[in-house]
Amino acid sequence: MHDSYCEIRLPFASNPELLENYTNASGGIRTGLLMEHLDSLAGSIAYKHMLGPDVAALPKNVGFYMVTASVDRLDMLASLYPVRDMRLSGQVIHTGKSSMEVAVRMEAIDKSGNEQTIMLGRFCMVCRDARTHGAAPVNSLRLDSPEDHVLYTIGEVHKKKRQSRAVRSLNRVPPTSSEAEALHTLYLKYGQDENGAPALHPDKERVWMDDTRIEKTLVMFPQERNVHQKIFGGYLMRLAYELGFANSCLFTRDHVTFLSLDGISFARPVPIGSLLRLTSYIVHSASSENYPALIHVWVHADVVNLETGTEQRTNDFRFTWCRENGEPLKRMVVPKTYGEAMQWLEGKRALEMGSEIRKLRKRG
Repeated sequence: MHDSYCEIRLPFASNPELLENYTNASGGIRTGLLMEHLDSLAGSIAYKHMLGPDVAALPKNVGFYMVTASVDRLDMLASLYPVRDMRLSGQVIHTGKSSMEVAVRMEAIDKSGNEQTIMLGRFCMVCRDARTHGAAPVNSLRLDSPEDHVLYTIGEVHKKKRQSRAVRSLNRVPPTSSEAEALHTLYLKYGQDENGAPALHPDKERVWMDDTRIEKTLVMFPQERNVHQKIFGGYLMRLAYELGFANSCLFTRDHVTFLSLDGISFARPVPIGSLLRLTSYIVHSASSENYPALIHVWVHADVVNLETGTEQRTNDFRFTWCRENGEPLKRMVVPKTYGEAMQWLEGKRALEMGSEIRKLRKRG
């Protein structure tokens, strides 16, 4: 299992020139750029698993290629502040017939050598036949130590949870009775039109979900290509992250802190030279005991056909941002349509799952 291990070192504290390229407007580290590196790292780990630990470069005509099918989660466990050297690392922890789970970790290392885990995440990589583009088999894992067996079991649990979430998706099945009740309560309090609506609570401001929409359209240049001559998925992650961050700031009217990436799906590759439209919505807003503001953002990416004007979905991204101080969030996002209501519930599920994960890690 350990043969697939890879790492990237980013000496921010000891290399001011490197730090300058990653510094954001508030003097911290650009999280979107780190996500881009994590996606690249996951790809390298997948190829190392397939080609062996001694591979130095990707050979030509290997007969297969690896693609990112999804990113299950990326969870922030600690602040990126103060600026320290960073180590991004990971390895394959589970394999199926044509897929593998890559676990990644981001750690900060101070001048004394003390390490702190900043972020943990999981990528699902799939293997494709270079000629047919169908599923291709991946190498199985050899489990040599008790730690290997534990990691493999964790990967098996994650696989079952992915399957369970797919079965429970609101694109397939109706909401649960408790979710339907929560949605109806929201409608009674905030969702009726202005003519028939009851008086809103003085401490809440209703914001229609469709009014939170922001978007940008970009040309996909070849400088952002991957080894398969398509647009690099990590670059798309960064674009989506930055758009979602901007939308969260606009909605809260304040600076926000990244809390988690709750899922990314890669439906199809983005061609070089295409026009890509990224669209962002705030789909759920809340406050909790630990966070005065919690914002769940959905970003979707679509390739625009210039001849017909039609769009084809390529990616869906889901992020959560928070505000750690101040008054509870007064603005509440409210859906108008059934489709928006399902997005509101998906956001509710994501916030509840994130809360449970943080509780479990706090106990651990």
